[in-house]
Amino acid sequence: MGIYAMTGGATGIGAAIRQRLREEGNRVIVVDIKDADIIADLSSRQGREAAVAAIREAAAEGLDGLVTCAGLGSNVTNHPLITQVNYFGTVELIEGLKDLVAAKRGAIVVISSNSAPMNNTPEFVDILLRGDEQEALGFSATIAAQEVYSGTKMAVARWMRRKAAEYAAAGVRINAIAPGYTQTPMTEQVEHDPIYGPAIKQFMASIPVGFPGKPEDQAAATSFLLSPQARFICGSVLFVDGGHDAMFRPDQV
Repeated sequence: MGIYAMTGGATGIGAAIRQRLREEGNRVIVVDIKDADIIADLSSRQGREAAVAAIREAAAEGLDGLVTCAGLGSNVTNHPLITQVNYFGTVELIEGLKDLVAAKRGAIVVISSNSAPMNNTPEFVDILLRGDEQEALGFSATIAAQEVYSGTKMAVARWMRRKAAEYAAAGVRINAIAPGYTQTPMTEQVEHDPIYGPAIKQFMASIPVGFPGKPEDQAAATSFLLSPQARFICGSVLFVDGGHDAMFRPDQV
């Protein structure tokens, strides 16, 4: 039995990952803003520090793995909040728990998105990667919600890539998954919306494999990357999107 920590395990993809890991016989420590083992608000530095401290107390012997799934979508009107949770709530948790994962030579999976490569605001991504939270929050308020979302997801993927060698040297594998359109209770509401529903259904119909993803698909990919079967995979972004990224960017690898 392994010991895993994860953020954002209350609903959707996170809930599926939590369930998968527990069904595999693991102990899973969930951090979320509600319905979790550790209640913490990852939008603030104090909340992130509290989450790290609580995980360290609950798993002092070390972690076999860490999954950073907490995130907000482009439907959130508070753009700085998306930035705080999606990027800083990810990298600060990982940095704060790196040694616990290293103690058991474990693995980390970051949740990115297949929308990350479509980001059109490289200056926002650069600000995030510099770690200037205040500048990033100010900039995020000036751009569209989708650019904030895709920018944070691009930044976490690039941060992961930049850290991969350093973490590997410490005994930690770090990778990311990039989910495509995945049906959750939230997205299913939008599918039935009279205004947005038709466009969403058209988008779903364009998925090359012919069907949308389920949270269980993302959980299976995450479980694999955490497992010993993926021991030689490090610094990779796995697109779990039914072929959409290949369709959108056929000449980019």
